[in-house]
Amino acid sequence: MECTINWGGPEGMLFVATTGSGHVTAMDGAPEGGGQNLAPRPMEMMLVGAGGCAAYDVVLILKRGRHAIQGCQVKVAGERASTDPKVFEKLHFTFIVTGKDLSEKAVERAVALSHDKYCSATAMLGKTAEITKSIEIREA
Repeated sequence: MECTINWGGPEGMLFVATTGSGHVTAMDGAPEGGGQNLAPRPMEMMLVGAGGCAAYDVVLILKRGRHAIQGCQVKVAGERASTDPKVFEKLHFTFIVTGKDLSEKAVERAVALSHDKYCSATAMLGKTAEITKSIEIREA
């Protein structure tokens, strides 16, 4: 797995990343850091990656278990250290899973399997951050 990140030039702090799978995404900094607020911050992208990885796992596990999942939303809130390197010290994942007759036990199991076994992003971030989770199940 690889990606290439190119700086947009001396006018700011815009970076454009091209992934090994051929997709393109942008990152930028806050104006106070020389950016122009044109795209997410790199550390926000880390939260996006962790939330996406966890959501992917949960949906896949529930689908494989033949549960009638129809929606999955993950909200990720992170707290960073106050000194450099400003690693994430706390992360909270809120899973909002929608479906027909979803059992709380099945959703909790899927979230636990993602966290404890499958999600490589949260496994890495868990080296510096305390990770907590909450689950909300909505009937479709």
